[in-house]
Parts: sequence; C-alpha cells; structure tokens
Amino acid sequence: MMDFAPPASIQNEVMAFLLSSPTPQQIIEFRASDTAQQRLRYLLDANRNETLTPEEEAELDEASNINQFMMTLKAEAYKALE
Repeated sequence: MMDFAPPASIQNEVMAFLLSSPTPQQIIEFRASDTAQQRLRYLLDANRNETLTPEEEAELDEASNINQFMMTLKAEAYKALE
C-alpha cells in the first residue's frame, strides 16, 4: 500500500473549512486536497477489487457520508446565492 494521508484527513479538512466560516460561493468551490482525493481513489479501487480491509471499508463509508453531506451543503449554498 502507498503512503497516504491518515484516514481522518478528509474529515479534518472539511471541519477546518467549515470552521473558517466560508461564504456560499466558497462552499460551492470547495474541493478536497489532492492527497485526500488520491486516498479516495485508492479506496474505491480496492473496493472494486474486493481487497478492502475492515478499517479501509469504514474509512470509505465515512468518506461517502462526508461526500453526501458536502453535496447537500453545496446545493443549499446554490440556493442561498439565488
């Protein structure tokens, strides 16, 4: 396995971002770091290949939940800009 950011990094990134009191436009433009995206690609590939460890499966589930939350938040930010 390659050396990636710790599993909680995307959660930490989102928390730090939200604690910065972003504007609706900044929320819409938010993207996870390249490191976090690379880790997610690894987890998705491992999931497709059915090689996820239980810890990685939990990490992927958490990332999925965070992604869903951010999609909902971005939709609300779009509404706020209308």
